[in-house]
Amino acid sequence: MSQHKLDRIDRRILHDLQADGRITNVELARRAGISAPPCLRRVRALEQAGYIRGYHADLEPKALGFNVTVFAHVGLSSQAEPDLEAFKELAQQWPEVRECHMLAGETDFLLKVVAGDWDAYQDFLTTRLTAAPNVNHVKSALSISASKLEPGVPIQVEDADNAS
Repeated sequence: MSQHKLDRIDRRILHDLQADGRITNVELARRAGISAPPCLRRVRALEQAGYIRGYHADLEPKALGFNVTVFAHVGLSSQAEPDLEAFKELAQQWPEVRECHMLAGETDFLLKVVAGDWDAYQDFLTTRLTAAPNVNHVKSALSISASKLEPGVPIQVEDADNAS
C-alpha cells in the first residue's frame, strides 16, 4: 500500500463507502462537502493506494440455504513457511471457507465455514479439512447466533483537533 495521508474528506469518503458501497458519487460528494469530479478522483486514488479492496453485496446466508456457521480451529503438524503457504492456498479452493486467518498461539488457522446444515459441515470436515495434508487437529465451534456483523474498521471522520 502506498503512503497516502488521509484528510477529513478522505476519511468521510471511506466511512460512507464502507457503510453503503452503492452510494452514488453525487451523494458521496455532497456528504464529503466537495463536488462530484474531485470526489471521484479521490475514490480512485483511495482504491489505487490500497485503502479500498473492493465492493460487494452483503448477502443473507440463511436465505441462500447456509444455515450453519462454524469456526474451525486448525492445528498443523508443521509450521514451516511452505506448509503454511500450502494450507492457505488449499483453503482458498474451498468455497465454504469464507474467511481464513493465520494465528499465533495454539491454533495455526481459524476458518469461518458456512454449510447448509451440520451434516454438510461434518462432510466437509471429514472428507476435506481433516484429510488435508499437514492437518493435525481441528476443533469446531458452532455459531449459535451473531449479535454483531460490522464490516471493515471503525473510521473516525472528524479530525481529532476538531472533536469535542
